[in-house]
Amino acid sequence: MWNRVDVKNRGKASFKRNYWPSVLVAIIFNLFFGATAASVANASSQAGSTEVEGEVTPEFIMIAMAVLAVVIGFLTVAKIVDIFLLNPLEVGCDRFFVANQEANAQFGELGYAFRNNYIGAVLGIFLRDLILAIGYALFIVPGCILTYSYRLVPYILADEQKIGAIDALKKSREMMKGHKWNAFVYDLSFIGWFILSAFTCGLLGVFYVFPYKFNSDAALYQAIKRG
Repeated sequence: MWNRVDVKNRGKASFKRNYWPSVLVAIIFNLFFGATAASVANASSQAGSTEVEGEVTPEFIMIAMAVLAVVIGFLTVAKIVDIFLLNPLEVGCDRFFVANQEANAQFGELGYAFRNNYIGAVLGIFLRDLILAIGYALFIVPGCILTYSYRLVPYILADEQKIGAIDALKKSREMMKGHKWNAFVYDLSFIGWFILSAFTCGLLGVFYVFPYKFNSDAALYQAIKRG
């Protein structure tokens, strides 16, 4: 069984050894995923905040339908970008941090999934997100359990060039058996760092916490993989 302190020490060592590349890849990861989520949320809130005032005229209906069509179009494009660009980018970022455990990883690792097993990366992350969305929509506890069951999907896709999407999901589920609670406690151990980051307006997170956490997550994957 892996040790939480040892995993975090390995992650910290790999982070410090390759400091600036780790920081920049962590920024790219958070920027793309955070920006997309914010855009979708903003579009959804604008669509939901439309108020009907006065008499509903044919002109109003036409305008409302046009606005709705624009919002739906925007959300559709955002989802397409998410599936075909951000899914393989997530795998590429995790590939960087996995490779960084053994030697100083290069930025070229970000394009790993675009060059290797692109379809597997796209479908694997899509199916993982779909399963998690269904899990959280039904019950919060099963959603949390599923999150940890499929936690390793992007790392497996980043580590095994020819693995298929379904096989990556199955392998993550098998690998996480007996590790979900310890992984949850491991995640909780970073709460203090995130609180400190909030007090620095996120600066500590950008230059230390996130790259430290991402490198440690990769070390955790390797520790579970070794058994």
